[in-house]
Amino acid sequence: MKFKIATWNINSVRLRIGLVERFLGEHQPDMICLQETKTPDDAFPRKAFKALGYEHLAIRGQKGYHGVAIASKLPFIDVSHRMFCEKDDARHISVALKGPASPLVIHNFYVPAGGDEPDPEINDKFAHKLAFLKEMESWFGEASAHGAPMIMVGDLNIAPLEHDVWSHKQLLKVVSHTPIEVEHLTAVQRAHPWIDVVRCHIPPEQKLYTWWSYRSKDWAAADKGRRLDHIWASPSLQHACKSVQILKDARGWEQPSDHVPVMAEFELA
Repeated sequence: MKFKIATWNINSVRLRIGLVERFLGEHQPDMICLQETKTPDDAFPRKAFKALGYEHLAIRGQKGYHGVAIASKLPFIDVSHRMFCEKDDARHISVALKGPASPLVIHNFYVPAGGDEPDPEINDKFAHKLAFLKEMESWFGEASAHGAPMIMVGDLNIAPLEHDVWSHKQLLKVVSHTPIEVEHLTAVQRAHPWIDVVRCHIPPEQKLYTWWSYRSKDWAAADKGRRLDHIWASPSLQHACKSVQILKDARGWEQPSDHVPVMAEFELA
């Protein structure tokens, strides 16, 4: 069974539904996981997804901020979500699919960005980000005991590796690449333990980005990006991941998100 999954911080699904339609039409993933949908559930553009064959929707949104959603050609056997840090701010949703041997659980996350100052003592947003990651670590440590294969995708708002950013030295004190954030994300990864399937296919020594700031007038020429969007999988799925793709061209589409889609294809036995 082939299974192709995509993740994309769309930065308003209603504003950019045309881009979503273009992407789904051209690449035909079995499932797309969106972050920063920025819309309440009753205003989510369901018809557009269903017209393209994505009949199965799991939505968790709120007005104007955050929001996650999963659209799938395959039916769900379960849908759930979890609040983190006792905040109901629409940052997680999960679904389960019927797999060839056992159910496959998909987690879609939008980790807090953390503000501008990487000091939890003076920046509540950064403190929230670290607490969120700590709770993820604890939760996935417990979930790993159940043994079900899982895929985790989303905008994790951290570029952990040296070549996940345009300049390791210049960004060490910039939120998204600070040592304390990388330490917390590494702890989350080890808790399951998760496999970074993108870096299994694209070597860590190769520069790789999924986000380019709107502030750059010529983002492509400057190419000052960061890899903030990730696809991780359970160890049992590491060799099932046959390919990955970063759709950099989408950053140049008209009225784009500042993130681009990331895709992985699995061969599920």
